[in-house]
Amino acid sequence: MTETSNRPDTTKKGTTLQGRRGVDVPPGQRGNTTVADSVVAKIAGMAAREIPEVHNLGGGMARAFGAMRERVPGGGSGVTRGVSVEVGERQAAVDLQVVIEYDASITDTAGDIRANVINEIERMTGLEVVEVNIAVNDVHLPGEEEPEDERRVT
Repeated sequence: MTETSNRPDTTKKGTTLQGRRGVDVPPGQRGNTTVADSVVAKIAGMAAREIPEVHNLGGGMARAFGAMRERVPGGGSGVTRGVSVEVGERQAAVDLQVVIEYDASITDTAGDIRANVINEIERMTGLEVVEVNIAVNDVHLPGEEEPEDERRVT
């Protein structure tokens, strides 16, 4: 009587390596790539700002602290202000706080932001974006200027 085995056939090349290691794998597919949260946040911030109806990112306090942080050497450029991300091995989730121009359709603008952020993150990182949550914190009125921080020294 012959015995049957349920073990996988390991004589085929690549079945146990899953295309990630070994000399039979093309060099561009060997190893792992890790994308930092800050990279995904920058991509999301830039992609959201590409939408013409977006005036700014961040809530009132975030914009105020961001303006102060930009003045400090090494404090950052503010690209990620109003952006929060969670990044896993294969997926990412994004939360955005936006200020939209007056007279723009909020639902249409949110859809445009969502589509652009998803497309750019997935194109640049290969991560699957599972959600983009958008909080509209303010509407920028025509002729309304951003408040200038008062300087004590000129």
